[in-house]
Amino acid sequence: MSPLALLGGCHLALLDPSGDVARQQSDVMIVTTVIIALIIVPVLVAIGVIAWRYRASNEKAHYDAEWDHSPQLELVVWAAPLLIIIAVGAISWIGTHQLDPYRPLDRVAQGQPVAAGTKPLEVDVVSLRWKWLFLYPQYGIATVNQLAAPVNVPIRFKFTSDAMMDAFSVPELAGMVYTMPGMQTMLHAVINKPGQYPGFSANYSGAGFTDMRFTFEGMSQQDFDDWVAKAHAAGGTLDLQAYELLRQPERDAPVRSYASFEPDLYTRILNRCAGPGQECKGQMPMMSASATADDAMQGMQGHPAHAGADSPMDAGKPVPAQAAAAH
Repeated sequence: MSPLALLGGCHLALLDPSGDVARQQSDVMIVTTVIIALIIVPVLVAIGVIAWRYRASNEKAHYDAEWDHSPQLELVVWAAPLLIIIAVGAISWIGTHQLDPYRPLDRVAQGQPVAAGTKPLEVDVVSLRWKWLFLYPQYGIATVNQLAAPVNVPIRFKFTSDAMMDAFSVPELAGMVYTMPGMQTMLHAVINKPGQYPGFSANYSGAGFTDMRFTFEGMSQQDFDDWVAKAHAAGGTLDLQAYELLRQPERDAPVRSYASFEPDLYTRILNRCAGPGQECKGQMPMMSASATADDAMQGMQGHPAHAGADSPMDAGKPVPAQAAAAH
């Protein structure tokens, strides 16, 4: 069976995603590729044509030993790539700002704006070794390695990490977002089709990295309500003592849920004071808040302490713990 036949039954998430943000990102990628191909393909074709026409055995080819310049050729050689660069730069700039992960959604699908008064589903995400913890503050439940959301409802993610730098990735939903200890990043996204979609960490974080996977489920509103009710019925409380056990390294962690969790658990994790008996400081210096992050992120420590989680202008800037707590 040919490789193309095998690909015929595959769903390529990057080219045909199920979330509107991921679809817009895919459109930017496809359009950019097509524009770049406008210069690459003719150049490749010209290489073959010139090599064939001026081969040593072709005695009919005209050769001018005195030729050294052509204004027309110079115009094509320089103008075409310049136009390509301008077009790709414009599309990239517009796409980067429109798809800023910190920017609240203004639509849930093409031609379907977010209804006035719609509140996004809030999910606080913590990357652990080597599993994912999802907190639903609006419902009071928590899950491990299972994420769910109703279709066509905006989702507002907040991310942090317990011990090391990871990267949250659900290709069907949106682009990759990093998680870092003592820092907060954000993502606004939406899922448009019911289904189960793979999620994983896209950043190496130790021996259990390959098992750091979870399932993202897009559901109808009724199915989501039933899922929340099931989590409540399962019982269990994720208090500080339970979190201390959960944060221990674990490979291939099973899906589990908690009917309730410590009200300020996410804030405590963000401020590096989630251990039993630890007290969180009211103000945390930026340098100490970010000191546990990977050294590669040191260049980000110079951002203002008030880098807002709610401001589109702060795209891509991890929020220090004390600023995130204020939100």
